[in-house]
Amino acid sequence: MPASTMGGGGGGGRGGGDHHSPTSGKTPRGDYSALATSTPTKQSLRWPSPSAAASSLLPSGAAALLESRWALPAAFGVFLFLAVTLAVATSSLSVAASLPAFFPAAKQPLPLPPPSPPPGAGVARLAYLVSGSKGDLDRLWRTLHALYHPRNLYVVHLDREAAVSERLELAARVANSSMFRRVGNVEVIRRSNMVTYRGPTMVANTLHACAVLLRRSRDWDWFINLSASDYPLMTQDDILHVLSSIPRNTNFIEHTGYLGWKEGQRARPVIVDPGLYMARKQDIFYVEQRRELPTAFKLFTGSAWVALSRDFAEYVVWGWDNLPRTLLMYYANFVSSPEGYFQTVLCNAPRFVPTAANHDLHHIQWDTPPRQHPHPLALADRPAMERSGAPFARKFPRDDPVCTNSSS
Repeated sequence: MPASTMGGGGGGGRGGGDHHSPTSGKTPRGDYSALATSTPTKQSLRWPSPSAAASSLLPSGAAALLESRWALPAAFGVFLFLAVTLAVATSSLSVAASLPAFFPAAKQPLPLPPPSPPPGAGVARLAYLVSGSKGDLDRLWRTLHALYHPRNLYVVHLDREAAVSERLELAARVANSSMFRRVGNVEVIRRSNMVTYRGPTMVANTLHACAVLLRRSRDWDWFINLSASDYPLMTQDDILHVLSSIPRNTNFIEHTGYLGWKEGQRARPVIVDPGLYMARKQDIFYVEQRRELPTAFKLFTGSAWVALSRDFAEYVVWGWDNLPRTLLMYYANFVSSPEGYFQTVLCNAPRFVPTAANHDLHHIQWDTPPRQHPHPLALADRPAMERSGAPFARKFPRDDPVCTNSSS
């Protein structure tokens, strides 16, 4: 065979013909003249491979086609080489990137645990309104001290019927109390409201207190309205402990949709409360015309003493769907509106209906038949108060000795 075919340009070894250069000056494939004139030696004699022999016998076009069959394996080999090279390089980078995780160059700081909640973070927080009228200064002060807890918020109010000296004395007592001053959780309503129990002014006063407390802080759970004649039957620690296990959206509102005698004596009459526009307190008066029961909403009635969730308190203050405002205007001419306004708002608002707990958290004893005001509590009623399990009771007379022992 020619030297170019057997040696492959001096490389030797099998398959050297795959590296033949078309520009080589040596004998091309298919020319056997050199083989005929040369004498084979042991070193130079090589048997042609079957493919080489076959290609030499084919026409030039077929031979080129046979030669090109090696192009695909060669290209695949180059592709495989590049792929392996790229994979090795990528793997090296990945390993290099992961090495600091196993062999850190410097000690990495450990992630900090989440901060611990502040003490009492899961304990309920209450917002109280304690209101009174003429001659109630000392009784209100007694109730405020019995209710006081540094965790809670308090709004105190003596209405406009109370003497100016009483209202100023209340503000001075709060300002001079070292505890109240240090904690800063007692606020006095200095611009007093005129309040008539059987008229809408009591509802307006309650909404006023809700707004003051919401402006002061939203970090409370329940709003509770009390009067100077109320008194707690439990300590604040016990009350907070119990309420902390109750869903915060619960609204303690005694309510019923059965009006009974109230339909004719309260729902149908139309009244006017002079407390809305007069500087001196006067009783409500009736107008001749009577009205039908409403059809746009259903009336409910119950106790004037409530414990409202903060969510519901915001709802009645802001009234974003206008129901609270509409009902406030309707109840402006309703007899004893404090005993129906909050009940009717809650029971006509689908969002809050499931949150109602039918209790006012009070122990109240009524005469038989019931009168406008409940039976005054005395020492003889203490066993009934203790059995009630209620956190509050009313109505206590001024300077009644039962108040000094009711929570002991």
